[in-house]
Amino acid sequence: MGEEKEDPQKLKKAAAAAYDYENDPRWADYWSNILIPPHMASRSDVIDHFKRKFYQRFIDPELVVEAMSSGSSSQPARQSTASSSSSATSGGQAGPQRPGSSTREAGASATSTPTPTSLRWDRSTIQFSVNAWVLVVALLAIFPMVPKNLSNRAYRLSFLGTLCSSLYSLYSSYGKPRAWNMQALQTYFQTVIVTKDFIYLIYGLTFVTSHLYLRFALIPVLCRAVEHVAKFLRRNFSRSSLYGRYLEEPCVWVDSNTTTLSILSSNAEIGLGFLLLVSLFSWQRNIIQTFIC
Repeated sequence: MGEEKEDPQKLKKAAAAAYDYENDPRWADYWSNILIPPHMASRSDVIDHFKRKFYQRFIDPELVVEAMSSGSSSQPARQSTASSSSSATSGGQAGPQRPGSSTREAGASATSTPTPTSLRWDRSTIQFSVNAWVLVVALLAIFPMVPKNLSNRAYRLSFLGTLCSSLYSLYSSYGKPRAWNMQALQTYFQTVIVTKDFIYLIYGLTFVTSHLYLRFALIPVLCRAVEHVAKFLRRNFSRSSLYGRYLEEPCVWVDSNTTTLSILSSNAEIGLGFLLLVSLFSWQRNIIQTFIC
């Protein structure tokens, strides 16, 4: 009974194979609308499969067309694997290996090939490194028990790090001007001048060249550094046991209170403006710095 059921399908498949597709204009239109990779379009088994589908659609709807097997698409890969395994087998027959040599070779190849993420220094990693450094030296400058010489040097280094971080962020986001004429520079600065990184660039440049040591000015720098460091740690070290034990709660708090940090930074800048106005009446006054800030 099974053979009687299969006979009509065999006849239909034979009729589909014998059909003159080249003289049927519908076949050319049907084949042109099939989107398959070029290396598969030249294979005879793929063409025969779509010919049977065409025959089923336009000539005989009762023809049963099986789906293309995945083995046909992976046949070249299997052949190359089989050839490599056969060559390995023949090599093994020609010269027997010592016990454990394959294990040592596999270990050597695994250790000699570095992972692609181990030495990758992308934009976020560089920003994290600079901002972590800024965070450390800014805390060192604020800490009251630090000697004055070291504190003043850390104060300048924190603003220098903020300047470098902002400059790198602007360069990686906007690049350099297309040309060095007035019109191109004007267009470039109109795009850059409204960004937060440009504001911190001017902020860091102003205080790194100042003779005043206002520890109050480090609050915006600390807020920016803490925000960058917390975001990087949450994104890249969430599975670390050290992060989960000591750093997860502070990083989650920082990431969920960015608005609070922005308000704190803004209020610190307002208070800093009043301090600079008061400093105009001292011997360390700097008129240009006061009006820039």
